[in-house]
Amino acid sequence: MKRFALTGAAGYIAPKHMDAIKQVGGSLVAALDPNDSVGQMDAFFPEALYFNNFERFERFINLQRSEGIGLDYLSICSPNHIHDTHCRFALVQGMNAICEKPLVLNPWNLDILQKAEEESSNRIYNILQLRLHPHIIKLKNWVDSHAKNEKYTIDLNYITSRGPWYHISWKGQEDKSGGITSNIGVHFFDMLIWIFGPVQTSTVLEHNRNFAAGNLELENANVNWFLSVDARHLKFSNNNKGHQKTYRSLIVDNKEIDFSLGFEDLHYSSYQSILKNEGFTTNEVRPVIELIHNIRTSKITHNSSMAHHMLHKIKGID
Repeated sequence: MKRFALTGAAGYIAPKHMDAIKQVGGSLVAALDPNDSVGQMDAFFPEALYFNNFERFERFINLQRSEGIGLDYLSICSPNHIHDTHCRFALVQGMNAICEKPLVLNPWNLDILQKAEEESSNRIYNILQLRLHPHIIKLKNWVDSHAKNEKYTIDLNYITSRGPWYHISWKGQEDKSGGITSNIGVHFFDMLIWIFGPVQTSTVLEHNRNFAAGNLELENANVNWFLSVDARHLKFSNNNKGHQKTYRSLIVDNKEIDFSLGFEDLHYSSYQSILKNEGFTTNEVRPVIELIHNIRTSKITHNSSMAHHMLHKIKGID
């Protein structure tokens, strides 16, 4: 049985990791979070030790290792800006790291992590669950098996409504989350690069705390993308039924691929791959880390002829 520790136990994504650990037959030994709202642990591992202080958590992990019962994996669900710190901690303590997205916020953070990984016998794996989504795998297989003289035309829309808490929390602070494109867009950008090839150019048309939009030219596709955490934007989605809180849509050459469903077991699938040493590595994540950093630091291009159709629709309410 593989032994796990987890950081960020009070967060939104932690239960998905706890459930995945349970499903793969692992044991959660210890969990860390400075916020003590961690009652969700009882649904998965009621016997796991809980620490609200990193120093005591580190002391426990180190003691376990010194007694010859070290842990195998550290699952990292903590805020984005400390992912790299927790990854390095895992390596130092002889654990593999399983880290939520984005692995890091800047390319130079990845440089340092990869150097630490090279000096370690352990690995760092990033959760990129869209690569495991059945509809996305089907699309990649289609693209890989059909030669095309012209680039695909892609329209990406992702709206996930968030309340006022979002902007008060660390997720609304760009220095901690990386902003909207890093916090909620990284999976989608990674998926597009994975299927359609490396980034050639990137243009940012809008980037604020509620929504962002832009254009990407990939090796095999031209992409218009739109990301939002504003619930008011849901009414402009193509299949809004008046009650949904999330809308995910990918339109490829005028054919829509709706992957709003099918996310339920993707963390479990990710853990299955990682335990077989087939998880997504630091090398694989570099292109998307470079892209989200580029988007975050780019100047806004004010060009209405390039604007995503959602920008035209929401102009009257923002």
